[in-house]
Amino acid sequence: MSIRARFAPSPTGQVHIGNIRTAIFNYLFTRHNKGEFLLRIEDTDLERSTKQAIDALYDCMKWLGLDYDGEVMYQTTQSEHHKQVAKEFAAKGLAYELNPGEENTPVLFRLEYDCDSFPFVRSKGMVKVEVSAEAPVKINRAGVVYSTVNHKGKVVESAGCLAGFKDLKVYGKEGEILFALTSGNIEEIKSLVEPVTIENASAIEFERREVYYNDLVKKELSKPLDSIKDFIIIRSDKSPVFHLANVCDDITQHVTHIVRGDDHVENTYRHLFLFHAMGYPVPVYAHLPMIVNASGKPYSKRDGDAFVGDFREKGFLPHALFNYLALLGWSPGDDREKMSMEEMIEAFEIEKAQHSAAQFDFAKLSNMNGAYIAEMAFDEFENICWDFAERFEYKGNADRNVFRKVASLMQSRTKVFTDIAAWSYFFEDVKEYDAKGMKKFLKDETMRNALSSLVPVFAAGDLKDASAIENAIRNAETAFGFGQGKLNQSVRVAVTGTTVGAGMYETIEILGTEKCAERITKALAQPLPA
Repeated sequence: MSIRARFAPSPTGQVHIGNIRTAIFNYLFTRHNKGEFLLRIEDTDLERSTKQAIDALYDCMKWLGLDYDGEVMYQTTQSEHHKQVAKEFAAKGLAYELNPGEENTPVLFRLEYDCDSFPFVRSKGMVKVEVSAEAPVKINRAGVVYSTVNHKGKVVESAGCLAGFKDLKVYGKEGEILFALTSGNIEEIKSLVEPVTIENASAIEFERREVYYNDLVKKELSKPLDSIKDFIIIRSDKSPVFHLANVCDDITQHVTHIVRGDDHVENTYRHLFLFHAMGYPVPVYAHLPMIVNASGKPYSKRDGDAFVGDFREKGFLPHALFNYLALLGWSPGDDREKMSMEEMIEAFEIEKAQHSAAQFDFAKLSNMNGAYIAEMAFDEFENICWDFAERFEYKGNADRNVFRKVASLMQSRTKVFTDIAAWSYFFEDVKEYDAKGMKKFLKDETMRNALSSLVPVFAAGDLKDASAIENAIRNAETAFGFGQGKLNQSVRVAVTGTTVGAGMYETIEILGTEKCAERITKALAQPLPA
């Protein structure tokens, strides 16, 4: 069987990482299985599914390298087909109006009562449920409504479709049968708008059936049919609801596998009936774990960057973000993390997706991005950095040749391209000193004297390379009784204003020792933090 899977977003703004991860999993799944990766734009929210939102989706997919097969389907173009299917359901007795006779009334899909032969329905045997006498049992075409008493003594109402209550019997206090649902009256009940009301019931008994399916990720999933209700497929404004449109379009696109987020697990129980009603083989499902924050809550903008555009703007590479999101809920089964597109396609098996939620780790993504940056050809890295520097004031003072030297020094230390904001001290005077660094490394009087001793050595301009600069700093350490390397951080804070950076000697070489002499003098003149 040729596998056909689809990515079916509803673009209403920026593209969330959870949605694009679904696209990535569909892409890897189909490419691994030599199948087709389809794109469907579910654009029925006309107010929010703007051209700008749709263009943003296309741009995002292109940036990440998510190429798709065939023509894009726009759901709005299928609207008349959706409505026609609803009419056909009504003609077969599989749909009904909520309020017959009213012009603007929703249309509901009826879960079929005679469903024992359906491949996704099975019997769990007879069950008897004690009900509260405080509320009547009500039965009509929409199903059965009854109330039970919970462990706190509170009366709780429950309801389900007629199909969930095969061979229903309602018992009175003396065990007598007050009502029975049989082959003789089921058609009448299916036509009732106003319910049959049964007072003083003590229990209901029925054959419980459950809906089930085998999920490629979550394995077998099931749900009692008596906990599912008939559901709206056409709104009161005559527009098709997601359930109907989604299934119709899957059939039109000949979808064989549906890979989507596990927030759709509940929808699937309903969609099985829709596929069956339309005579289409039920696709194979794979529901992916949600992406969560450190607290286990669904990951959102409140937790930080949540949209693909955020990461792009901050200077993440597309293949790094793709790689990270592919591993967010899936593993190749070995220790590999940094993988090429070809390696991911070859290794991808949807069955290896994890069952539990996947926690987003920004630091891990940054480290992966840094690994990709470290492997870039230097010219490509330097060109991207030069363009990226447009957003920072210091570029106006930056000489391109000096910039290349800085980029060469900093490439292995760059995790995201926004890191180059910290390169400012190479191109302009230090405007602000790290307070903790000043207090820790410039407070000791002997240390300050050692720094002062470097000023005339640096100002002379005789130190032309990193090795000579290192020797000068080593000599100052020896003269003032410091161990090797103990002066480095003090020099760094004085020269750059920071406590982190690339090799100190190489940094001074690029800056020039004369300029560093001026900076040390200026730093020593700064008031120390309290």
